[in-house]
Amino acid sequence: QVQLVESGGGLVQPGGSLRLSCAVSGFTLDYYAIGWFRQAPGKEREGVSCISGSDGSTYYADSVKGRFYISRDDAKNTVYLQMNSLKPEDTAVYYCATGTLPARLIEDEYGSWGQGTQVTVSS
Repeated sequence: QVQLVESGGGLVQPGGSLRLSCAVSGFTLDYYAIGWFRQAPGKEREGVSCISGSDGSTYYADSVKGRFYISRDDAKNTVYLQMNSLKPEDTAVYYCATGTLPARLIEDEYGSWGQGTQVTVSS
């Protein structure tokens, strides 16, 4: 049974950092893409970053390039999203999901989702 569990969200001041974790079970990372998406109040869900399980290639939305970094730990079956220089507009519920290869930020290509973790950037 595929399961994804996000953690690491919270309240942080502008300019601060958070690291989100996505612990996966029921499959190995090698054959899938793992994506991070977010949804702010009143807005549609948008792709943030994704990583390929086969070759580790990564992709970032323009809005987070240079600030967010995605990585994976195969031994722990966990994918991380390091978020630096956070801005109030990064406030959202962040979700991780499994998708087909190659890794792309196309929501329709992701089938299993976690429950989400809230990130709030505010002073």
